[in-house]
Amino acid sequence: MMAGWGVLAAAAVGGAAWAVRGRSAQLLAPSIWHGNRGRRAVALTFDDGPSAGTAEILEVLREAGARATFFQCGLNVERRPDWAAAVSAAGHEVGNHTWTHRRLDFASRGVMRDELGRTQAVLTAVHGAPPRWFRAPFGVRWVGLGQVQRELGLMGAMWTCMGRDWKLPAAAIAERVLRRVENGAIICLHDGRGVDEEPAIGETVEAVRMITRQLRENGWEMVGLSHVN
Repeated sequence: MMAGWGVLAAAAVGGAAWAVRGRSAQLLAPSIWHGNRGRRAVALTFDDGPSAGTAEILEVLREAGARATFFQCGLNVERRPDWAAAVSAAGHEVGNHTWTHRRLDFASRGVMRDELGRTQAVLTAVHGAPPRWFRAPFGVRWVGLGQVQRELGLMGAMWTCMGRDWKLPAAAIAERVLRRVENGAIICLHDGRGVDEEPAIGETVEAVRMITRQLRENGWEMVGLSHVN
């Protein structure tokens, strides 16, 4: 009997963990993690910006004829609204990535409302329209997040492939992403490092150059989230 309860407890813990961090989980908040599997297109997404390196990524995307979605942190936007505005000015989509990049597990609904609401306000002011996409830092959702997203008109976005570009060299980042490319894939990279004021993203920039060059040569369309379905 005790063994049976242990199995049930383990299953409950596993289910809760999946609800919080599972890519396809919908229990705590609505989200997507994959686009149209019948279309030869991938969604490029970047988290944690803007930073001084965002301009370099924008130039690489311009050269590749690619579009992307940038999930910006409110605090970073407040510090440098010009870096933030350059993203939408270049024709890319913008998403909400909270104010301080804090994990949302165990956060109250009020805290989540403040993190997302403040960011939504500054992004709307800087870009001229409210974002429609939200990505939870570290992919962590929590009880009450779904209501906050609905209040702000936000749809969550997870990912198909995580580049791990905060820790890997450029060639390894590119290899990791390119071997996971498939129709409708959502690729997650970073143009910042949380709310670090001077993040080093040189490896990411070089990886994006490698990735976009290969995707373009192989006939992939590179789009923002709103165009991957």
